[in-house]
Amino acid sequence: MISINKMRSHMYDVVGAIHEVHGELGPGLNESCYQEGFEMELTEEGIPFLRELSFYPKYHGRPMSTSFRIDFLCKNEIIVECKAVSELIPVHRAQLFNYMRLLKKPCGILVNFAPKFATIERYLFDKEEGNIMGMDGSVIQKW
Repeated sequence: MISINKMRSHMYDVVGAIHEVHGELGPGLNESCYQEGFEMELTEEGIPFLRELSFYPKYHGRPMSTSFRIDFLCKNEIIVECKAVSELIPVHRAQLFNYMRLLKKPCGILVNFAPKFATIERYLFDKEEGNIMGMDGSVIQKW
């Protein structure tokens, strides 16, 4: 079973970087602007990351030619998907959940920079159980 408190602590500085970016840039800009600011903030804070990481899902153990690209992979375990939309919708969450499951990464953050106050949703992936969970431990998605 995944430790919620350990993962919450693991994501703390990444969430702090998100708040810094939104606090300086404010609402209403486009997604690429926030992504660039987030990249700069992660670099300044010394948080290891990869930006626009491409990967190929597998079918029957063989890589497919279709590729996906995640916005950020922080600390080799935290997938961060950035949005700048009027509101987050289920397809945004499904995108993050699938990335977490396919890459078997334990932490995911979905952030919407567009509103006056940034919306930050944090999720966990329990590889053993195959569940996506909220930070309260509730199961959101089962595979």
